Amino acid sequence: MKASEIRKLSTEEIIEKLDEAREQLMRLRFQQVTGELVDTSQFRKTRRLIARLMTILREREIEAEKQSASEGEA
Repeated sequence: MKASEIRKLSTEEIIEKLDEAREQLMRLRFQQVTGELVDTSQFRKTRRLIARLMTILREREIEAEKQSASEGEA
């Protein structure tokens, strides 16, 4: 999922996707330990997806803080 696609989602949907990605990472770790994991590149893809989701959530938090600060000045 690209950053542009993530930005189109609502904040609640992003949080939901983040939870799903974290669960997927946990499942991948279990598969690795049990020897079931074949495609180890999934680790990297999942970690990067988590990072993208968290980055966009943080961007929205910062934007909300800026808006509330500017409303307080007016």
